Amino acid sequence: MINALIVMGGIGFIAALLLGVASRVFYVKENPLIIEVEEALPGANCGGCGYAGCHAAAVAIATGKAPPNICVGGGPEVSENVAAVMGMKIVAKEPELASTECCGGDRAIEKFDYDGIQDCRAANMLFGGTKLCERGCLGFGTCVASCPFDAIVMGPDRLPIFLPDKCRGCGNCIRNCPKGIISLISSTAKILHFNQYSECLAPCRQKCPAQIDVPAYIEHIREGRYKEAILTIKERNPLPLTCGRVCPHPCEEICRRGVEDEPVAINYLKRFVADWEMNQDKHLDVSVAASTGYKVAVIGGGPAGLSCAYFLRRLGHKVTIYEKMPKLGGMLRYGIPEYRLPKKILDWEIEGIINLGIDVRCNVKFGEDFDLEFLKAAGFDAVFCGIGAWASRDMKIEGEDLQGVWDGIDFLARFHLGDPPKIGKRVIIVGGGNTAIDAARSSLRLGAEKVTLMYRRSRDEMPANELEIVAAEQEGIEMLFLAAPVKILGQDGKMIQVEYIKMRLTDPDPSGRRRPEPIPSSETLIEADTIIAAIGQFPKIDFIREGKLISNLKITKWNTIDGKESTLQTEIPYVFTGGDCFTGPAIAVDAIGAGRYAARSIHFFLTEGEIPPVEDRQTKLIRETLFESVEGLTHVPRAHQPELEVNYRIGNFEEVEHTLTPDAAKREAERCLKCGLICYNRELLEAMGREMASVGDSAEAKKE
Repeated sequence: MINALIVMGGIGFIAALLLGVASRVFYVKENPLIIEVEEALPGANCGGCGYAGCHAAAVAIATGKAPPNICVGGGPEVSENVAAVMGMKIVAKEPELASTECCGGDRAIEKFDYDGIQDCRAANMLFGGTKLCERGCLGFGTCVASCPFDAIVMGPDRLPIFLPDKCRGCGNCIRNCPKGIISLISSTAKILHFNQYSECLAPCRQKCPAQIDVPAYIEHIREGRYKEAILTIKERNPLPLTCGRVCPHPCEEICRRGVEDEPVAINYLKRFVADWEMNQDKHLDVSVAASTGYKVAVIGGGPAGLSCAYFLRRLGHKVTIYEKMPKLGGMLRYGIPEYRLPKKILDWEIEGIINLGIDVRCNVKFGEDFDLEFLKAAGFDAVFCGIGAWASRDMKIEGEDLQGVWDGIDFLARFHLGDPPKIGKRVIIVGGGNTAIDAARSSLRLGAEKVTLMYRRSRDEMPANELEIVAAEQEGIEMLFLAAPVKILGQDGKMIQVEYIKMRLTDPDPSGRRRPEPIPSSETLIEADTIIAAIGQFPKIDFIREGKLISNLKITKWNTIDGKESTLQTEIPYVFTGGDCFTGPAIAVDAIGAGRYAARSIHFFLTEGEIPPVEDRQTKLIRETLFESVEGLTHVPRAHQPELEVNYRIGNFEEVEHTLTPDAAKREAERCLKCGLICYNRELLEAMGREMASVGDSAEAKKE
């Protein structure tokens, strides 16, 4: 026993001696800076920073291989503490939070029964997963398990719910999602992001030129969350009050409910929630990024310019708008009558944009009062040219120089410049677009006894908004189709008659359009005091002069400013364009979408020196989302906005259409199918159908 103890003691002594020698040979003195940095870190070892634990992160920070704010788990306070240790100062970084737009869940159709490992990655290895939708969530909660901060929970419908108060933006969920449908996104990233084919896009979102998340804001309205609804809209469109009144809502044309029933009144709902914000008499706060130090000049204060300025400001740039007219608004102010868009409402909406910190210079004309050389000398780093399309096309007929002949744009603009035109009792409007309808309905309100709209094609070919055509018909405007003016006759310098010729439509051409052609010897005279031509618009580009920087701008054969479709950048690298002066006349929401797209290009041009393309950018409708039938749908009546009575509205310029009531808005929001890519609410529709049927039965019982 004693011998054994002596042997063990000897082995222990030798081992201690060897360890002592080794400690002196292999001793590495630990950097005290690493120790201090590691003590400032939270010790979560979440891996969100990209390093294997907090010690590895501390080593990277102390040796200058990583910045002091790489710790996502600790938040701003930890970053400040680490920076203090390193003798640095942290600049506040815009938070990036995890999110996904998938809305399938239990509504998504299963391709096959799956009884394997309950893990999204494992399921995805088998034919891409169980869901018929290739771009949807598989619902096994791998992202939930991978989040070290408990910032994700699985909802009852098998969709992850992201908790913004807990999310640290570590990206673990993104790395573990096999479908690639989770992303880290900040307010800036939302502004810079454009629809991609790989995303969950309802048909209405695909069709909206501003790319508003329509199902999301309608769901907010249904739940009574009006603030969230208006903020969702303003992520893409800074003019919801205006669009809620004048947009021809192309989104509704492709509403999935409209396949079997009337489409959801998307625009009425937009107007409802926009009016709610205005009635609070307080503009809701939107995020504005930290200053970048760059200055951008926006030429033109119409929808394109206002939109571009709004998003540039939110991206942190200093913006100044230059406008030739006395007030901002462009065609929204000077081309749309008061009865459609009251100017006090437009003023309130524009005020919310300007209050973000945007400078404004009105009554200054590009090419006369200032030019590109002036803007460069004033320190502007980029320029957006959104001058609209203010020139009207001539009819090119004899007598256009007579008194009583107007072009549609000038005619409408006079109202808002305090000099309404004198028109007489008999007015003829030439054209079939929205400007023609606006001029016709305005003429009635100015006291004309007879207003005739003359259009060279049939009613079916009229490009004006159908609702506006119907309103004009209700107000008694006479429609003279298949007719075109050929001469204006006058007396003592004033027009007294219009000679027109009857037209007929040819067989459809390869594009499907039927061309009007005159019928020989069908000339007819009609008496008139005023004729208003509204047959087309184009940009005024008289600001281009030889010898100036502006002369480097290229002009297309359509008299529009030339630029790259992919970036809206012109031949002058720091000059960008968009809206009607780029595309030709279009609807306001097209210009709004172009303003944001130009803001994206300008932002990257200034901050990175190059403009990355929008990968996989959605520009055409996704074929798989277009249904020929929609199952599980019960007819539910569409909401209709209250209107002024026809007999009352003709004698004034009061707003004709009014806003939905909260109850009507809720009922209309409930009609929305909450579409995803290919999923939609079937069960909800069936329940709604039963409820509406019971309401109808109760109403009938009361009548009896």
